[in-house]
Amino acid sequence: MSTSLDQKLTGSKGFLERFTHFISGEPQNILELNRSLEAAYQRGILNLEALNIMQGALQVTEMQVREIMIPRSQMTVLKSSNHIKDLLPVIIQSQHSRFPVVGEDPDEIIGILLAKDLLPLMQQDHSEKIDIKELLRPAIFIPESKRLNILLAEFKNNRNHMAIVIDEYGTPSGLVTIEDILEQIVGDIEDEHDFENDLFIKPFDRDQYVVKAVTPVAEFNEHFKTTFSDEEFDTIGGLVINSFGHLPKRHETVSIGRIHFKVLNADKRSIRLLQVTSTETVQAEAS
Repeated sequence: MSTSLDQKLTGSKGFLERFTHFISGEPQNILELNRSLEAAYQRGILNLEALNIMQGALQVTEMQVREIMIPRSQMTVLKSSNHIKDLLPVIIQSQHSRFPVVGEDPDEIIGILLAKDLLPLMQQDHSEKIDIKELLRPAIFIPESKRLNILLAEFKNNRNHMAIVIDEYGTPSGLVTIEDILEQIVGDIEDEHDFENDLFIKPFDRDQYVVKAVTPVAEFNEHFKTTFSDEEFDTIGGLVINSFGHLPKRHETVSIGRIHFKVLNADKRSIRLLQVTSTETVQAEAS
């Protein structure tokens, strides 16, 4: 066999092997794609930050709005009947940039007020006579089940930054912003809905709480009347990871005593947010 022919056959064989590997090794679902990304990280093709962002983007395609929305109990809502001067203290104290505005019916959100739209009025003596309804932007309403990747695309196309979430009866149940979605991809972004620096535990629903993984065990015990030991682990996240026996992924759950933990946010290095519910509540919902 001539050298040129041998090289051609060898080259063809190499191409066929690569092609066969491509069609047989192509990820068939998100789980396999995640494994491929993790393998690329292990081989040094991706760094940890790139891996987290890519996996975060994949994670968003599986998540629904209800999983990340700001619940109604945590929303700062303005009343259209109030004078602007009465609204300013609330706006300044909350430090938000956008506010849902309700009419006479507290369940009726009639629009969104942007704080920046009030700035030109601050130099006007007759600002009290301005009807707040004249300043409102249209509110966007979405169901709790809406996929985050679809909502993100709509935010980009419509240039909206906030949507009101409604339940199956059409009643507002919370709100979600574009920043909330981006956080699922790139990690924590400091915005108006983040925890305060000294706040570790935030009520989410009647029987649920969102808890930072860095919450000191002693503070967790004080809030939930538990008796977890802080001799081995300083934070509730360390206690939860130890109970799992591995670094858990999003949606993994574990019960420790009478407390049920669900991982809400995690990456390859640590867990960040936990959903905390009593085991009694979980059992009641399951029955």
